[in-house]
Amino acid sequence: MEAAGQRPGKSKPPGKGIDMTTVQEWNDGVVQQTLDSLVAEEPLEIRVNGAPLSVTMRTPGNDLELAAGFLLTEGIIQNGKQIASLDYVPQEKQPKQNVVDARLTEDAEFDSENLRRNFFAASSCGICGKASIEAVRVRGIRAPNSDFRITPEVLCEIPERLREGQSIFSRTGGLHGAALFDDQGKLIEVREDVGRHNAVDKLIGWALLNQRGDLGNWLMLVSGRGGFEIVQKCLVAGVPLLASVSAPSSLAVRLAREFQMTLVGFLRGRRFVVYGGEQRLGMRSGSSR
Repeated sequence: MEAAGQRPGKSKPPGKGIDMTTVQEWNDGVVQQTLDSLVAEEPLEIRVNGAPLSVTMRTPGNDLELAAGFLLTEGIIQNGKQIASLDYVPQEKQPKQNVVDARLTEDAEFDSENLRRNFFAASSCGICGKASIEAVRVRGIRAPNSDFRITPEVLCEIPERLREGQSIFSRTGGLHGAALFDDQGKLIEVREDVGRHNAVDKLIGWALLNQRGDLGNWLMLVSGRGGFEIVQKCLVAGVPLLASVSAPSSLAVRLAREFQMTLVGFLRGRRFVVYGGEQRLGMRSGSSR
C-alpha cells in the first residue's frame, strides 16, 4: 500500500525492484549518513510484431507479465493464445532489459498505426469522458461472474494479507500493490509496481501466461484508488469484485454499475463502502451484519 518512504535503517542487499542510495538522516537533532532503499523506476517499451506501441514507467520485474496484461486489458488481444511469443529485445550498450516484443498470431487484429496512438490520456482519477465508456462497450466487455460470493468478514481480512505479501513495499514504503484472493480470503498472487495500473496488468498478465483463464472466481484488491482504468482492466479480465483501500472516481462507479461489477472502496479495518454489486457480499440495507 502506498505510503511515504520509511526511515532508513540498517542496510540490506538490494532486491529486485529496489535501488540503494546514500542519504542524510535527521533524527531529533542528530544527523547521520546511511543507506536508504528506493523503489526502482525505469521505462519499459512494449512492442508488438516489432512495432513500438507504448512506453510505461514501471518497477522492473515481471515485465513479460506486464506486457501480456497490458495487451489484454487494452483490447489488443482477446486471450493468451493470440501471443505467439513474448520476450525481451536485446539493446546495444544497454545493460538493462527495458524493451519487450510480443509477436501475435494471425487471428489477432493489430493495426500498429491506428493503435499506436489511440490510447486515452489518463488523469489521476482515471480515463475521463463519455467516449471512453463507449470505447469499452465496443470491445465487447461482459458482466463478470454473477455467482461469486464473499462475506464481509472475510473481505475485511484481506488488506493485511496484501501488506504481508508486499516484499518491496516493506523495504521502501513507496509503491502500489495488487492481489488476487479467492472467496475464502486465500491470497492467490500479488504484484507490486510504482504504477497502480502496472501492478494490475502484471497480475492479470500472470494469470494470462499461466493459462488461468478469466478471473471470474477471484476478487482483486488494490492498494490505491479504484479509478476508471483499474475498473476497466478488471472487467476485461473478468474480475467480479474490485476492492481498494481508498476512494473510486465517479466514472469508475458508473462503469462498475454498468457491468454489474462489485466495487468496494475505503476497505480499512472493519469498515468499507460498496458502490455497486452489493449482492455478492450478501448485504441488504439496514442489515446488522
